[in-house]
Amino acid sequence: MASLICGSVAYDTIMTFDGRFREHILPDQIHMLNVSFLVPGMRREFGGCAGNIAYTLKMLGGDPVVMATVGTDAEPYLDYLRKLEIPTQHIRVLPETFTAQAMITTDLDNNQITAFHPGAMSQSQLNNVKDALGSASAPRLGIVAPDSREGMLHHARQFADAGVPFIFDLGQAMPLFNGDDLREFVELASYVTVNDYEAQVLLSRTAWTSADVAAKVRAFIVTHGERGASIFADGRQYAIPAVQAERIVDPTGCGDAFRGGLLYGIENGLDWETTGRLASLMGSVKIAQQGPQNHWLSREEIGNRFQSAFGYRYA
Repeated sequence: MASLICGSVAYDTIMTFDGRFREHILPDQIHMLNVSFLVPGMRREFGGCAGNIAYTLKMLGGDPVVMATVGTDAEPYLDYLRKLEIPTQHIRVLPETFTAQAMITTDLDNNQITAFHPGAMSQSQLNNVKDALGSASAPRLGIVAPDSREGMLHHARQFADAGVPFIFDLGQAMPLFNGDDLREFVELASYVTVNDYEAQVLLSRTAWTSADVAAKVRAFIVTHGERGASIFADGRQYAIPAVQAERIVDPTGCGDAFRGGLLYGIENGLDWETTGRLASLMGSVKIAQQGPQNHWLSREEIGNRFQSAFGYRYA
């Protein structure tokens, strides 16, 4: 079963400053800030929530279909997705725009200054979920991942109108939505996934409890970082343990890797305990590598790591 992944496709340009921002930003001069940093280290990564989720789902053997809007500079990213055998026909290239880009500078204390240009992502509402649902092999599961405000609202409504179950993934889009918006997303969605901070914001803005949200969806999934995750489903709470990572290198994209595991488990009808454990494993695999899409493992190795962590095979 294919999954339609609606969300951002972006470039991440990550630069390293061999100093400390605090030594160059004077608190009493903040009103006239004018600073420049020499960044001898720089790399460019393929990123964006939709791209990251699709990468992990493909690695697991799933069938991701990405729906996004990109700019005229996206051809290297599109070629990369094609080499991974991830379809690109529902990634719309918009003329006279750039692909969404995050420009991140990190200092020696791991403080970061980030500039984000949404570019073509701002027009993601131009895509229509129904355009991907017209064939026998069309996606039968979806996810609305962080994207433009209008795009996320449109795609959630389109999934619901088409009768296609989908995951609502609030993520970095949290500041874009008020309580009424969030209540609508939950009412439309089949699954909701958030981290523990996002969960508190969701519950505060909707004036609902975790039990209220869980009663409205098939599963409410809350991640807790190194403390694992909780899945509220079937009238009970499943405690999902964290998986010890080989090393802690870069948390960027860990949540997306987790969501790739969720989609695979739902696609394949795995029980919630196994689905959560697989998602947890994928997050731990990701954090051991730099960048959001550099953690490729064979399915055999994933299976071996799962068995080592949990004592049984997931497939």
